[in-house]
Amino acid sequence: MDTITEKALRLEPLLHEEALILYTESPLSELIALANLLRERQVPGNQAGWMIDRNVNITNVCFSQCTFCNFCRRPGAIDAYITGIDEYRQKIGELFEKGGRQLLLQGGMHPSLGLKYYTGLFRQLKSEFPELLLHALGPPEVVHLARQEKKSFRYILEELVKSGLDSLPGAGAEILVDRVRKIVSPAKATTEEWLEVMRVAHIMNLPTSATMMYGHIESVEERIDHLIRLRDLQDQKPEGHYGFITFIPWPFQDKGTVLLRKYGVRNTTGISDHIRIIAISRIVLNNIKNIQSSILTTGKDAALMTLHAGANDLGSVMIEENVVSAAGSSNMFNAADLKAIIKEAGFNPVLRNQKYEPVEE
Repeated sequence: MDTITEKALRLEPLLHEEALILYTESPLSELIALANLLRERQVPGNQAGWMIDRNVNITNVCFSQCTFCNFCRRPGAIDAYITGIDEYRQKIGELFEKGGRQLLLQGGMHPSLGLKYYTGLFRQLKSEFPELLLHALGPPEVVHLARQEKKSFRYILEELVKSGLDSLPGAGAEILVDRVRKIVSPAKATTEEWLEVMRVAHIMNLPTSATMMYGHIESVEERIDHLIRLRDLQDQKPEGHYGFITFIPWPFQDKGTVLLRKYGVRNTTGISDHIRIIAISRIVLNNIKNIQSSILTTGKDAALMTLHAGANDLGSVMIEENVVSAAGSSNMFNAADLKAIIKEAGFNPVLRNQKYEPVEE
């Protein structure tokens, strides 16, 4: 254990079995202490980040029908929708009024919406709101569009960037192990497809993030697999390129999901599990600078503790969020709340953008 700890403190990549030993055998207090030391080395200073953005869903129609998602609808459903331009204008106006500039813009994967729809939408939004930052779609949508258009991932990403895409979220990662994906998201991108989209994005120097949804059917070993795959991909990015700017793990929300109703799978993780996940993420992801604690899905108490266990960011005010809310998440915070929580934890709050650059309030 001492040898593994010393290796981690040197910011050297741990082997799978070394990471697994730390994750499963270390007392939580020791794991927290190690992760906190690494956070101080990777992100010096007594600061913790937060941001203001809005998550607008382009449509709730999605062919994927993931077993953890209550938000998606089938084509023709009575409550199916595609967001119209007037609604975008209203929502972006409200975002700007509250001091935000970033729009997290995501699907469903509508079978009738092709590349021209997205490029046209992005161009129109950027022409009307030049200051708007589009953090949009994700690897599953890129894979879907590449199949539709019979084009490469690079072509799709280049067209999206030309039309206004500023950064690519790490959506749809769930657990990057195909055994798990065949159950929770069988119609989505495979593990290798998800990683390949991100590999191409990194070569293009398109800023990206990475996520993990844990606490369902995955094993502890598969959680470590997920982290190591992200770390290994980050190692491949060209020198000086953004790569993964941040990593965000969040627990499965089970209320009313197919995973719960059909398979009896419910989220049994708690605050200590989230703290352990944050800590091991900081330790294993020695080449990803920022670790975000998902306050939206875990709440205030967990957020306070994770800032001392490797996390250096609490995420967003998130003016609007529809997907995890549909599965039972009810944690919503305004700007004053986030700043107060960061201060209560003993840190100075810093408003930032998706690139984790400080911005003026």
